[in-house]
Amino acid sequence: MENFVITVGRQFGSCGKEIGHALAERLNIAFYDKELIALASKESGLCQEFFEKADERNSGNLLQAFAAGFTFGPFQYNDFLSNDKLFQIQSDVIRKVANEHSCVIVGRCADYILRDNKRCINVFIHADMDTRVKTVMSRQHISEQEARELVRKMDKTRPNYYNFYSDKEWGVAASYHLSVDSSLLGVQGTVDFIEEFVKKALREG
Repeated sequence: MENFVITVGRQFGSCGKEIGHALAERLNIAFYDKELIALASKESGLCQEFFEKADERNSGNLLQAFAAGFTFGPFQYNDFLSNDKLFQIQSDVIRKVANEHSCVIVGRCADYILRDNKRCINVFIHADMDTRVKTVMSRQHISEQEARELVRKMDKTRPNYYNFYSDKEWGVAASYHLSVDSSLLGVQGTVDFIEEFVKKALREG
Protein backbone atom coordinates (compact mmCIF):
# COMPACT_ATOMS: atom_id res chain seq x y z
CA MET A 1 0.00 0.00 0.00
CA GLU A 2 1.15 3.54 -0.77
CA ASN A 3 2.44 5.46 2.25
CA PHE A 4 -0.09 7.44 4.26
CA VAL A 5 0.10 9.77 7.26
CA ILE A 6 -2.29 10.49 10.10
CA THR A 7 -1.69 13.76 11.93
CA VAL A 8 -3.16 14.22 15.39
CA GLY A 9 -3.89 17.61 16.92
CA ARG A 10 -5.20 17.46 20.47
CA GLN A 11 -6.43 19.35 23.48
CA PHE A 12 -4.37 18.96 26.63
CA GLY A 13 -5.81 16.11 28.70
CA SER A 14 -7.85 14.62 25.83
CA CYS A 15 -5.59 11.54 25.58
CA GLY A 16 -4.64 12.57 22.04
CA LYS A 17 -1.09 11.25 22.30
CA GLU A 18 -2.28 7.97 23.79
CA ILE A 19 -4.87 7.62 21.03
CA GLY A 20 -2.29 8.42 18.35
CA HIS A 21 0.14 5.86 19.73
CA ALA A 22 -2.54 3.17 19.98
CA LEU A 23 -3.67 3.95 16.44
CA ALA A 24 -0.12 3.56 15.14
CA GLU A 25 0.19 0.21 16.89
CA ARG A 26 -3.18 -0.91 15.53
CA LEU A 27 -2.14 -0.03 11.97
CA ASN A 28 1.42 -1.29 12.49
CA ILE A 29 2.98 2.00 11.39
CA ALA A 30 5.53 4.40 12.92
CA PHE A 31 4.64 6.91 15.63
CA TYR A 32 6.23 10.32 16.09
CA ASP A 33 5.87 12.87 18.86
CA LYS A 34 8.96 13.96 20.77
CA GLU A 35 10.89 11.60 18.50
CA LEU A 36 10.76 14.37 15.87
CA ILE A 37 12.84 16.64 18.08
CA ALA A 38 15.56 14.00 18.33
CA LEU A 39 15.45 13.42 14.57
CA ALA A 40 15.63 17.15 13.82
CA SER A 41 18.64 17.44 16.12
CA LYS A 42 20.34 14.48 14.45
CA GLU A 43 19.61 15.68 10.89
CA SER A 44 20.80 19.23 11.56
CA GLY A 45 23.65 18.52 13.94
CA LEU A 46 22.18 21.10 16.33
CA CYS A 47 21.74 20.60 20.05
CA GLN A 48 18.39 19.05 20.91
CA GLU A 49 17.85 21.80 23.48
CA PHE A 50 17.27 24.36 20.72
CA PHE A 51 14.35 22.37 19.37
CA GLU A 52 12.95 21.70 22.83
CA LYS A 53 12.90 25.45 23.55
CA ALA A 54 11.07 26.10 20.29
CA ASP A 55 8.74 23.12 20.77
CA GLU A 56 4.98 23.68 20.61
CA ARG A 57 4.64 23.01 24.35
CA ASN A 58 6.89 25.94 25.21
CA SER A 59 6.17 28.28 22.35
CA GLY A 60 3.57 30.59 23.90
CA ASN A 61 5.92 32.92 25.73
CA LEU A 62 8.89 31.94 23.57
CA LEU A 63 7.40 33.30 20.35
CA GLN A 64 6.71 36.60 22.07
CA ALA A 65 10.27 36.64 23.34
CA PHE A 66 11.66 36.05 19.86
CA ALA A 67 9.55 38.90 18.49
CA ALA A 68 10.92 41.18 21.19
CA GLY A 69 14.50 40.05 20.53
CA PHE A 70 15.14 38.81 24.07
CA THR A 71 18.48 37.26 24.94
CA PHE A 72 18.78 33.55 25.73
CA GLY A 73 21.88 32.70 27.74
CA PRO A 74 25.22 34.30 26.79
CA PHE A 75 24.23 35.04 23.19
CA GLN A 76 21.45 36.68 21.25
CA TYR A 77 19.25 33.82 20.06
CA ASN A 78 18.12 35.57 16.90
CA ASP A 79 21.75 36.17 15.92
CA PHE A 80 22.50 32.47 16.08
CA LEU A 81 19.47 30.59 14.87
CA SER A 82 15.96 31.88 14.44
CA ASN A 83 12.84 30.10 15.62
CA ASP A 84 11.67 30.07 11.99
CA LYS A 85 14.81 28.18 11.00
CA LEU A 86 14.21 25.57 13.68
CA PHE A 87 10.65 25.19 12.44
CA GLN A 88 11.93 24.76 8.89
CA ILE A 89 14.38 22.06 9.95
CA GLN A 90 11.67 20.19 11.82
CA SER A 91 9.32 20.62 8.85
CA ASP A 92 11.90 19.01 6.57
CA VAL A 93 12.16 16.08 8.97
CA ILE A 94 8.36 15.68 9.01
CA ARG A 95 8.25 15.62 5.19
CA LYS A 96 11.10 13.13 5.13
CA VAL A 97 9.49 10.60 7.48
CA ALA A 98 6.16 11.01 5.66
CA ASN A 99 7.87 10.15 2.38
CA GLU A 100 9.76 7.21 3.82
CA HIS A 101 6.94 5.30 5.50
CA SER A 102 3.40 5.43 6.82
CA CYS A 103 3.13 7.01 10.24
CA VAL A 104 1.14 8.85 12.88
CA ILE A 105 2.48 12.29 13.81
CA VAL A 106 1.25 14.12 16.90
CA GLY A 107 1.18 17.92 16.87
CA ARG A 108 3.91 20.21 15.51
CA CYS A 109 1.76 21.63 12.68
CA ALA A 110 2.23 18.36 10.80
CA ASP A 111 -1.16 18.73 9.09
CA TYR A 112 -0.15 22.14 7.73
CA ILE A 113 3.37 21.05 6.80
CA LEU A 114 1.94 18.07 4.88
CA ARG A 115 -0.94 20.04 3.36
CA ASP A 116 0.09 19.01 -0.18
CA ASN A 117 0.25 15.33 0.73
CA LYS A 118 -2.88 13.69 -0.71
CA ARG A 119 -2.42 10.66 1.55
CA CYS A 120 -2.53 12.66 4.78
CA ILE A 121 -5.54 12.45 7.11
CA ASN A 122 -5.78 15.18 9.73
CA VAL A 123 -7.51 14.44 13.03
CA PHE A 124 -8.21 16.60 16.07
CA ILE A 125 -8.93 15.07 19.49
CA HIS A 126 -10.86 17.02 22.10
CA ALA A 127 -12.80 16.19 25.27
CA ASP A 128 -15.00 17.90 27.83
CA MET A 129 -13.34 19.86 30.61
CA ASP A 130 -14.19 17.49 33.47
CA THR A 131 -12.78 14.48 31.63
CA ARG A 132 -9.59 16.34 30.83
CA VAL A 133 -9.19 17.53 34.41
CA LYS A 134 -9.58 13.95 35.71
CA THR A 135 -7.02 12.70 33.20
CA VAL A 136 -4.49 15.37 34.19
CA MET A 137 -5.09 14.73 37.90
CA SER A 138 -4.40 11.02 37.41
CA ARG A 139 -1.32 11.46 35.22
CA GLN A 140 0.38 14.24 37.15
CA HIS A 141 -0.86 13.36 40.65
CA ILE A 142 -2.14 16.85 41.36
CA SER A 143 -5.32 18.26 42.91
CA GLU A 144 -8.47 19.00 40.95
CA GLN A 145 -7.89 22.75 41.26
CA GLU A 146 -4.29 22.45 40.05
CA ALA A 147 -5.35 20.25 37.15
CA ARG A 148 -8.14 22.61 36.11
CA GLU A 149 -5.79 25.61 36.19
CA LEU A 150 -3.22 23.70 34.14
CA VAL A 151 -5.79 22.69 31.53
CA ARG A 152 -6.99 26.28 31.20
CA LYS A 153 -3.41 27.50 30.87
CA MET A 154 -2.62 24.97 28.16
CA ASP A 155 -5.85 25.85 26.32
CA LYS A 156 -4.49 29.39 26.03
CA THR A 157 -0.88 28.57 25.13
CA ARG A 158 -1.04 25.41 23.01
CA PRO A 159 -2.75 27.10 20.00
CA ASN A 160 0.02 29.72 19.73
CA TYR A 161 2.50 27.49 17.90
CA TYR A 162 -0.09 26.23 15.41
CA ASN A 163 -1.72 29.59 14.75
CA PHE A 164 1.67 31.29 14.41
CA TYR A 165 3.01 28.94 11.74
CA SER A 166 -0.09 27.85 9.83
CA ASP A 167 -2.79 29.69 7.95
CA LYS A 168 -5.44 27.73 9.83
CA GLU A 169 -6.89 27.96 13.33
CA TRP A 170 -6.05 25.37 15.98
CA GLY A 171 -8.99 23.32 17.22
CA VAL A 172 -11.49 24.59 14.65
CA ALA A 173 -13.23 21.69 12.90
CA ALA A 174 -12.70 23.16 9.43
CA SER A 175 -8.93 22.87 9.94
CA TYR A 176 -9.12 19.05 10.03
CA HIS A 177 -10.67 16.12 8.22
CA LEU A 178 -12.07 14.69 11.44
CA SER A 179 -12.70 16.10 14.91
CA VAL A 180 -13.51 13.59 17.67
CA ASP A 181 -14.64 13.94 21.29
CA SER A 182 -12.66 11.24 23.09
CA SER A 183 -14.75 11.60 26.24
CA LEU A 184 -17.71 10.02 24.43
CA LEU A 185 -16.01 6.89 23.11
CA GLY A 186 -13.01 6.49 25.38
CA VAL A 187 -9.49 5.83 24.14
CA GLN A 188 -10.06 2.48 22.46
CA GLY A 189 -13.44 3.48 21.07
CA THR A 190 -11.89 6.62 19.59
CA VAL A 191 -9.06 4.56 18.08
CA ASP A 192 -11.64 2.23 16.50
CA PHE A 193 -13.58 5.17 15.08
CA ILE A 194 -10.53 6.92 13.63
CA GLU A 195 -9.18 3.69 12.17
CA GLU A 196 -12.43 3.05 10.29
CA PHE A 197 -12.55 6.65 9.08
CA VAL A 198 -8.94 6.58 7.86
CA LYS A 199 -9.35 3.27 6.02
CA LYS A 200 -12.49 4.50 4.26
CA ALA A 201 -10.95 7.87 3.42
CA LEU A 202 -7.87 6.23 1.92
CA ARG A 203 -9.96 3.79 -0.10
CA GLU A 204 -12.15 6.50 -1.54
CA GLY A 205 -9.33 9.01 -1.92
